[in-house]
Amino acid sequence: MASDIDIATPEPGARPPGHRTLSSRIATALGRLFPRSVRKGAGASAAADSPSLLRRRRSVSRGYSPLTRRILLLNLIPVALLTLGAVYLSDYEEELIDSELASLLVQGEMVAAGIGEVAVVGGESTVNRMDADAARQLLTRLVRPTGVRARLFSETGELLADSAMLNELGRIHVVPLPPPEVPMETEPEYSVGERISEWIARQLSRVDHYPEYVEKPVPTLRDFPEAASALRGFNASAVRSAGRGRLLLSAAVPVQRYKQVLGALLLTRDNRAIAASLREVRYDMLTIAAAALGITVLLSLYLAGTITQPIVRLARAADEVRLARESRPEIPDLGKRGDEIGDLNDALRSMTEALWLRINTIESFAADVAHELKNPLTSLRSAIEMAGHPNLDGERRAKLMAIVMDDINRLNRLISDISDASRLDAELMRGEVKPVDLDKLLRDMVHHYAVTANQKSGVEVEFRVAANPPYMAHGHDGRYGQVFRNVIDNALSFAPRGSRILVELGRDSRNGPFVVTIDDEGQGIPEDNLESIFQRFYSERPTEHFGQHSGLGLSICRQIVETYGGTIAATNRRGPDGKVLGARFTVRLPAATGRK
Repeated sequence: MASDIDIATPEPGARPPGHRTLSSRIATALGRLFPRSVRKGAGASAAADSPSLLRRRRSVSRGYSPLTRRILLLNLIPVALLTLGAVYLSDYEEELIDSELASLLVQGEMVAAGIGEVAVVGGESTVNRMDADAARQLLTRLVRPTGVRARLFSETGELLADSAMLNELGRIHVVPLPPPEVPMETEPEYSVGERISEWIARQLSRVDHYPEYVEKPVPTLRDFPEAASALRGFNASAVRSAGRGRLLLSAAVPVQRYKQVLGALLLTRDNRAIAASLREVRYDMLTIAAAALGITVLLSLYLAGTITQPIVRLARAADEVRLARESRPEIPDLGKRGDEIGDLNDALRSMTEALWLRINTIESFAADVAHELKNPLTSLRSAIEMAGHPNLDGERRAKLMAIVMDDINRLNRLISDISDASRLDAELMRGEVKPVDLDKLLRDMVHHYAVTANQKSGVEVEFRVAANPPYMAHGHDGRYGQVFRNVIDNALSFAPRGSRILVELGRDSRNGPFVVTIDDEGQGIPEDNLESIFQRFYSERPTEHFGQHSGLGLSICRQIVETYGGTIAATNRRGPDGKVLGARFTVRLPAATGRK
């Protein structure tokens, strides 16, 4: 059988008055949560405040955590979408309407087939006509138990029967219509929850999108286009609005006998069953959404607490460290968390320890500098006061002036070494790390000292290699050159005339660090001072070298070597009888990565 579905639908662009899109509502909510004026004002005031004052002002002015709010907002968005889907359910409502219309068409075909078989007079070869009385009685028996309103139209468009106007005997029962201003039925009593659900259903219903249904005292075929389609032999359906959120669903099928259309059967049903199904689905989904909302809020608050509280503790501890004067506040230990905040805590604790160490080093260095500068200044002052005496003879005056010049040179060397030491940290951090060829570096340096040292002090400097190539070390060639020059100069200051200094390049193992030893034949180093010689301003030298060294050379050497991951140490060389044969400095340098 042909089918002609005629469902009344709204125009695509039509919207009820006062309707707001979902995107506009979300934009409004975001605007309330993050007002632009507040953010702008906060940024302007933050620019004029110090970090400490800003932190205190924020902690006092706000009673919430912005991070907590963001976590809640992001976690509530899926729940909000679930809630909106539960409330709206427009696609589900349309599916229910289509299913109901299909059910009405099937029911109408069954009733129309019964009427065509029982309430039609005529044969296959004669003209058939519908028996109106038999059709009314059959319509009453078949339709009334289903709760569907049925109308039967003749082939000329005349209304033959209406199930709403039939009595028990199948006769027409005339009921006078009330005046238009009097409602035909009273509003049923609803509870508060049902009223809220009903109001939400009305607000979200698409009733206004369908044409309005008007009940007429004497309906005609023109009032039901789907019935006119049925008289042409096609199934048809329509949806109309009955007001107060109600829909009327109608389906029309032709009444035929031997392929001759004898009338049209129109079945009508309201959407109460559909509305009840929607209410049940909304209730179930809203219950799930409410449970999900509660769980999400609790979990979000727990998650925000595990993130914000440690960060707040770390921020307060950082402020306490920054503002500390005499005490030494500790950063709380959160390293056991095993997450990124624990890593941040470990990094802050390490940074704080490094800062305290640097501060203590700076304070100690400043005290040592003041002490070292005070000695030559005192000597210089005494010499100048004595040289200014009027009764002083010329020879003694000349000696005092020589002392003055020696003290001035000593101050100059001391200030230069102090300047170099103070710049060393920054230069080491900025210096480029690259492989250094130790064999070439030491050969060039020993070749230079072999000439100059022999001419000045009669000391021979030799070089020996006790390892297989390559000789690429991790570090910086300029800084390593400074280390070896300082150590060799230190050995020359102790080496007697006619002695020898041996520089040897070796390696602990094939993949181990390089070992550079510098041996001299001097008087050695006191056993108690093997470690203190690497301290700043330590200087214990022969009388002829007094005042020519600041005591910073070996300290700088250790700082450079340890920066690149190496070590430097001093020992005494002894003979079989235990006699000290001289000093030995051992420098261990890491091999360059990727090079064996």
